[in-house]
Amino acid sequence: MRYLHTMIRIRDIDESLDFFVGKFGLVETRRTESEQGRFTLIFLSASKDQANAENSRAPELELTYNWDAETYSGGRNFGHLAYEVDNIYDFCQNLKDKGVVINRPPRDGRMAFVKSPDGISIEILQKGERLAPQEPWASMENTGSW
Repeated sequence: MRYLHTMIRIRDIDESLDFFVGKFGLVETRRTESEQGRFTLIFLSASKDQANAENSRAPELELTYNWDAETYSGGRNFGHLAYEVDNIYDFCQNLKDKGVVINRPPRDGRMAFVKSPDGISIEILQKGERLAPQEPWASMENTGSW
């Protein structure tokens, strides 16, 4: 068995790509449009997953955009996506500098949460051992839900 992808529905392609590619750092790997099905599928992967994939496709995030307007709610009941990063403080600072709200700051040097424009919770985990507590993160309060 091999993990393939996680699919989430999005309401705005440009806004979602700005978040997942422009701010979060994923890479678009392929895109499919279906006139008959009236949807667009956009597949994204983390750069290190892409670089480490040998004879098979890397695990991906599938963004599904339905051309006919729909309202999506309850992104949190989906659970969350999780990504491992080399330095959680630098990664969160980069997101914050790009206007992303850090809902659960990495106070413990190990874990943080943000949300996509469609309310999907994303867990950010420190690769390897947790980092020593560091300000401003150590004293930062949670914002909203995560």
